[in-house]
Amino acid sequence: MDNLATWFADQGNIFWTWVVLPVVVVLGVYLTVRSGVVQFRFIPEMFRTLTDRTPRDEDGEPQSVSAFQAFTISAASRVGTGNIAGVATAIAVGGPGAVFWMWLMAFIGAASAFAESTLAQLFKVRDPDGFRGGPAYYMQRGLKARWMGVVFAIILIICFPFSFSSLQANTIAASVGGVVESASGGEASGMIAWIVGIVVAALTALVVFGGVRRIASVTQAVVPLMALVYLLIGLAVVAVSWREIPGAISMIFTEAFGFSEVVGATFGYIVLTGIKRGMFSNEAGLGSAPNAGASAAVTHPVKQGLVQALGVYFDTFLVCTITAFIILTGVPDLGDAPVGVDLTQMALAGTLGDWSLTALAIIIFLLAFSSIIGNYYYGEASIEFISTRRGVLVGYRTLVVLAVLTGSVLSADVVWSFADAVMGFMAITNLVALALLSGLVFALLRDYTQQRREGRNPVFTRDRLPGVTGIDCWADELSVTGPIETMKRR
Repeated sequence: MDNLATWFADQGNIFWTWVVLPVVVVLGVYLTVRSGVVQFRFIPEMFRTLTDRTPRDEDGEPQSVSAFQAFTISAASRVGTGNIAGVATAIAVGGPGAVFWMWLMAFIGAASAFAESTLAQLFKVRDPDGFRGGPAYYMQRGLKARWMGVVFAIILIICFPFSFSSLQANTIAASVGGVVESASGGEASGMIAWIVGIVVAALTALVVFGGVRRIASVTQAVVPLMALVYLLIGLAVVAVSWREIPGAISMIFTEAFGFSEVVGATFGYIVLTGIKRGMFSNEAGLGSAPNAGASAAVTHPVKQGLVQALGVYFDTFLVCTITAFIILTGVPDLGDAPVGVDLTQMALAGTLGDWSLTALAIIIFLLAFSSIIGNYYYGEASIEFISTRRGVLVGYRTLVVLAVLTGSVLSADVVWSFADAVMGFMAITNLVALALLSGLVFALLRDYTQQRREGRNPVFTRDRLPGVTGIDCWADELSVTGPIETMKRR
């Protein structure tokens, strides 16, 4: 098994280094320039659209989940244990300078996140719960390539709801085991993992068999709480170690260019580590978040594109930065630092005391469980793209619950390495489609900007893109805004 994990890791690193990362960076820069740096110019709009009123149907009920609920679904997947273990790994192997490249990748990647979620909104379709969509849908409807959409959907299902959710469950079990060992002073029983696995699997079943609206309600409650708790921990660290914060910031910038690497990493390795870990964290351009973005009921596709770009900033500039400060102020000597969540635990315990290990275990549970729910929804949208048969969806939900249980008790090495490689193929498939359809993104952005300049709340209908086929929704203003809002506008 170790040899298999090593082989997957080696092949995945080669593929990401020489294929995926260059394409991601080049396309991100292209979208940034062509859009007039939309991810910077429209930051105020991002916050405004986050609280936009949800269009309602004739019965006065929301047409689907709100813009904020779609934001929390995507944030639930983005903000996971990678924000704790992933950032720690980046710093341990690439030095503090890797954080700078994570920040830069988040800024560039926000343009890709904007584009993919805007397209997902444009080509979304209706279902009994509201809307669904994502890269598979804009591949079929925008590029007329259903085969490409099916391939993408299969890769996403393997990667997110199965592999990554198993890893999240494994991390929950490991963190609980660590707390038990710390409290007892001995090795935790193997039954701990089984108990944690059964509990997490049961909670997952309660949510996923409740449908997308239950997913939205759960993540809407969990994600803000999760962010608040972790933010409070981070602020506590800053308050205790405030004298070290300027030095931590200085290390991030000076070591980003290899001037004084504390872990011996070369300049190229620092850059690649930061970019790769940043992409794993915020998922910009990977094609996962658009599945959540498509579910929102909004009056213009650009609105959800802006919301999902904000999600990238939330993940990297807030959550990942908190982790970086915890580590860099708590572990001044990174020469022999452990890799992964152990480094974050060491930093917290060194700054706040052993009680923080329990707090971190609670945070990891919130982060990981919300990621499991977000990952499930991505897979559900892909399953329904391939087949709408009820039995297929029930079977998928059952397999997700089993994957969570299995992941809690097995080693994560092979499944992580495998998912790492599969995720690269998923990114390339999505980025090719994104590049081919980018003209529609720029047209939608121009339409949105023009309406805002006219002092209007932008509303899109498909006749505003004449000649574009495959658009299922956006038939007229009444169907987009709902009868009440349409009457107000008139």
